[in-house]
Amino acid sequence: MSVPTHDDAVLMVQLAQWGTTLGVEDAMSHVFAPEFDPATADAMEDSGVRKILNYGESIGTLTKHGLLSSQLVHDWLWISGMWERVGPAAKKVRAAAGEPRLYENFEALAGEAT
Repeated sequence: MSVPTHDDAVLMVQLAQWGTTLGVEDAMSHVFAPEFDPATADAMEDSGVRKILNYGESIGTLTKHGLLSSQLVHDWLWISGMWERVGPAAKKVRAAAGEPRLYENFEALAGEAT
């Protein structure tokens, strides 16, 4: 994992602001609610799931390419927990589209959780 820099911190704040604009807080409340079932979640039908998937994939892509410290991200967000809740829906979308790369960066980032 790369050591966080000032630039990482600036980008993290921008991502937090973007997440607020997207409604990620409400989406998190939705996917972590006791009644939410990851096994039956549908990314095509559930906007909260889509928001988390797109947000996580964006962060995963930035970390994959060394533009954002994964160490900082894992200290900030519970990436593996987010993936556990929405990952099954992502895998269904992959299968339906026949595209194994969908949300791969989010999944990879979740897999490196410490």
